[in-house]
Amino acid sequence: MRSFKLNDNGFTGLEAAIVLIAFVVVAAVFSYVVLGAGFFTTQKAQETVYEASGQATSSFEVVGQVYGIATSQKTAIDYIRFNIGNTAGGGQMDITKMAVTYVDETTRQDLKFTSAEGTSLDGALASSWSKWGIRERINANSGNLLEKGEQFVLEAGTPTSAKLNARITLNLLPSKGAPNALHRSIPAGLNTINILF
Repeated sequence: MRSFKLNDNGFTGLEAAIVLIAFVVVAAVFSYVVLGAGFFTTQKAQETVYEASGQATSSFEVVGQVYGIATSQKTAIDYIRFNIGNTAGGGQMDITKMAVTYVDETTRQDLKFTSAEGTSLDGALASSWSKWGIRERINANSGNLLEKGEQFVLEAGTPTSAKLNARITLNLLPSKGAPNALHRSIPAGLNTINILF
């Protein structure tokens, strides 16, 4: 019987070079895939951080007092009036895309935006309390974008449950950014214009 011995005489330098080149090519492709995945992950993480910081910061704030207006009766307020303006570093915001919700002990209602302004807004709120709108624009053009240095006077209707000593909340949720919640109490006695604390 013939015996086979291990003989590497046929393994030349050319074959060694081919094997080496194959290992280098495979390593290069693998490192390219790994680096590409790392760059993609880093970019996504950066986008997430920027988006989160944009969502976490509020783009507007309530400026001054919140007023409860009682025009028809002195046992409940008819609507709420307050000013909003941009925060420092806040970007422009389309007011019409803001969601407004009224909440008290017995009522929860999503309010609808109405384009009525000025005295016509009084009529719109009187006909249906489940509305809100822009009463007046201060240092602003006629658009609905709240921009740097501008203020909007907003009014929101209230139901008959917004009566004496009631605790009410008006939630303001912009399309982008953090929500603002106005928690206020109606005083024990009402005038036509009342500061809500």
